[in-house]
Amino acid sequence: MGELCAVVFPGQGAYVPGILSSLATTEPLVEELLAEIDRAALRADRSAVSRLLLDPDSPTLSDLVERSPRDLHVAIFAAEIVLFRVLTERHELRPDILLGHSFGELVALTAAGVYDLEQGLALVAARDDAFAARPPVPGGMVAIGMSAARTAHLLGALAEWEVSVAADNSPRQCVISGPALPLQRVRKAAEAIGVSATELRVPYPFHSRGLASVADDFTARAAALTARPARHLVYSAILGRVLDTTDAVAELVAAHLVRPTRFTDAVRTLHADGVQVFVECGARGVLADLVSATVPGATVIAPLRRRAGADEITEALRGVRPGDAGAMVPRQRRTDADDVPSGHAEPPRTIGDRPDASAPEPLDRAAVIATLQEMYAEALGYPADVLTEDADLEADLGVDSIKQTELFAQAVTHYGRRLPAEGSRLTSYTTLDALAELLSTLPEAEAAKAPEASR
Repeated sequence: MGELCAVVFPGQGAYVPGILSSLATTEPLVEELLAEIDRAALRADRSAVSRLLLDPDSPTLSDLVERSPRDLHVAIFAAEIVLFRVLTERHELRPDILLGHSFGELVALTAAGVYDLEQGLALVAARDDAFAARPPVPGGMVAIGMSAARTAHLLGALAEWEVSVAADNSPRQCVISGPALPLQRVRKAAEAIGVSATELRVPYPFHSRGLASVADDFTARAAALTARPARHLVYSAILGRVLDTTDAVAELVAAHLVRPTRFTDAVRTLHADGVQVFVECGARGVLADLVSATVPGATVIAPLRRRAGADEITEALRGVRPGDAGAMVPRQRRTDADDVPSGHAEPPRTIGDRPDASAPEPLDRAAVIATLQEMYAEALGYPADVLTEDADLEADLGVDSIKQTELFAQAVTHYGRRLPAEGSRLTSYTTLDALAELLSTLPEAEAAKAPEASR
């Protein structure tokens, strides 16, 4: 059996302001689809969201989570559907199966043709309407830096029965969900034994029994929509199997808010069945990193880690080509021995058109990340282990854009680099890994050199 391709759809955090702005300048399909989605959104009593995806100065993820979660959900849906159409119609990507993570499972159903674009958006709206009709008791979620199995043992040892594992993300990361006070006790216990525990910026305990009444309401609303036979296979990480009938779709909708997401098991199952190429269809590349951590030998591609144009997407897909009967055959696959982590496509450069010809040799990425961890931890008063290389400074850690700019300016000075006169929207680079990459591309300041010990 040949090597196959899965397209993965991320959930709640997969948003970057203006993520489609560069792509829209060269790909007419982007604005065409966004206009169609805006019209459907208005018919569903939602706001048009194309501005959020085309304007880099749009509200941030944190802003939308706090002030307009309905707009955030439509924007995530729109960005993922647009990218899927661009990948399949313009770049001839031929996925063998689709896989969503949490909210991303609803987007995968639309991409697969179970719902058309208008009904897919109506499904997203029905989910938000269910929360409005049946507001649950407030709660939250915490990301834990160890496996779901170990975390379940910790919950049992603490007798915190109101807290449950909500998402099994990778062999070394899971998310727990529950009421605020029990979550706080578990977080402190995890930190006491040296395990990272990061509170997520969500208002409710998703994927837990605390949302049972919301799930019932959502199921009733979704029943008014017509599910059709899928054009693509869909594997549900919530149900743990391929959705082979419209009855299975109804079961997924009913389970969506209350059953855990077993993403690790889903990735391992698909990989064992021959999937070697995983393409993330959304912003930021979080799922690509989870796949790399789960099956290190696979090819992982995240075309929209940052704002990218058509050329950058073509380059990101350079390692794969359409195969027979829809299979994707890798031309080259990274391994653990490679210098660059699998799935980290070369980012589009937003500072200048290209690196200066006289630019210094790239900095040692691991050393730069370690230095940034120390600098940022000291300035923010955070434990250094919270500042992992892929933690989103704003969405995960609550660092606002002004503070991010101040901290990066300090890093630029520390490394003897300089920003071009035209500047840049620095908060497009929202992780320490992305900032380390950016630092490496900046020219040296005229009268300064980067510290030798950090190279």
